[in-house]
Amino acid sequence: MTLIDQTPKTPKAVLVGIKLSGQTDAEVQGSLDELERLVTTLGYEVIGRLWQKRGSTKSAAVLGDGKLKELAKWTGGSGEIGPFFEKKKSKAALRWEKEEREAELAEQGDENDLAIEEIEELGPDQSPESVPADLAEHVVFDCELSPSQLRNVERATNAKALDRTGVIIEIFSRHAKSRAARLQVEIARLTYLSPRLRETSGSDDRGSAGGMGGKGAGETSLELDRRTIRDRIKALKDEFASIDQEQDIRRTRRSQEHIVALVGYTNAGKSSLMRALTGSEVYVADKLFATLDTTVRILQPETQPKILVSDTVGFIKKLPHDLIASFRSTLDEAKNASLLLFIVDCADPAFREQLKVTEEVLAEVGAGDIPRFLILNKVDRLGDDQKLFLSREYPDGVFLSALNREHVLQLRDRLISYFDSLMKEETVLVPYASQGILGDIREKAKVLSEEYTDTGVSLKLLAPPDFIKKIQAKIRDIW
Repeated sequence: MTLIDQTPKTPKAVLVGIKLSGQTDAEVQGSLDELERLVTTLGYEVIGRLWQKRGSTKSAAVLGDGKLKELAKWTGGSGEIGPFFEKKKSKAALRWEKEEREAELAEQGDENDLAIEEIEELGPDQSPESVPADLAEHVVFDCELSPSQLRNVERATNAKALDRTGVIIEIFSRHAKSRAARLQVEIARLTYLSPRLRETSGSDDRGSAGGMGGKGAGETSLELDRRTIRDRIKALKDEFASIDQEQDIRRTRRSQEHIVALVGYTNAGKSSLMRALTGSEVYVADKLFATLDTTVRILQPETQPKILVSDTVGFIKKLPHDLIASFRSTLDEAKNASLLLFIVDCADPAFREQLKVTEEVLAEVGAGDIPRFLILNKVDRLGDDQKLFLSREYPDGVFLSALNREHVLQLRDRLISYFDSLMKEETVLVPYASQGILGDIREKAKVLSEEYTDTGVSLKLLAPPDFIKKIQAKIRDIW
């Protein structure tokens, strides 16, 4: 008895890059390397890649005719877009073609003994020998494709076509955990999907029929599907608005706190550093976009006043604008932070370009002017010469490994020193009747000394100037 292997088959993919004017070969290959990591994160096996120099990405199938045929060899396609509408053959013509193929096969003898059903699946223009043994089911372009380009590529390759944006959105869809993240991803996914809907072959006009008492010619199924998506997007935005309002309230409550936001390229080590600084069990994985939800935790060991650390969604080159718009609320954590830690994987040769992407995205959401420290993470993967070179290039950078406890403690001390330098020393007299003010001071300021007098408690504080002004105003109202 033969056992049937029920292991799920890993989908295979071919990557396609486009080199535009002004780009170097190294930049194209680097972008394809990143696309391969994205596709691998999606669970596909990359079996090949190709790229072509083009003046633009506006042609019918993006690639030229020759390169399109080369791509089709990986997928078993014809390499030609072909006509969009084909005349249906009569039953008699199909029967005649089948009989002709059966006769040819009979003449070849038993060595090419194939079932009739297998021949029918291959089609009249393909022979079994012309189909490669290992075919890719997906072709993934390192650029954004229009709906017509997706359709043309699929016709030419006989494979499912994806673009970079579609891959990123699919990864986001799989990794979103919280309600807010799922809503944001679904809005972006539907916004991306709507213009790419295609009319099904059997879709006739439906809805209101024209004529007596009718309301017009009616809507096609495609129009109805698009209207359904628009309605769904509106409903999702309304639902997210209530969550966003709750997040705004929480951010307002934290406005007087010291907040450090970890920002940077995806997989640079933000979540690992978050775990090391706060002791929290945040999710850590060697995957792109493993973290989509914003997490806020207290720096450990806890300081007085507390310092909050916020982990944010990672950035990537060519991040879809729909996703930036959808995650604007999440990125507001960075915009409202007191200090940004720009995390880069300094062992990655492309980290300088990744740092530039991070700066561009933060500028786009209004967080470009916030003070920041540059954290060169994963320094344990560098040689001594590389460390020396980077220390000269980035003299103010903080070199560390998030896995090294001593490095993390040194960063903690640097954060405390930074916030201490922004605080002002002041002495205030708090009336005994104002215990609420006293509690607020102990929570949000550093008490250097205190003395009990006849009228109240005299406190020497180290606190942000704005907080001291707020406390002094409350005390004046009481006196």
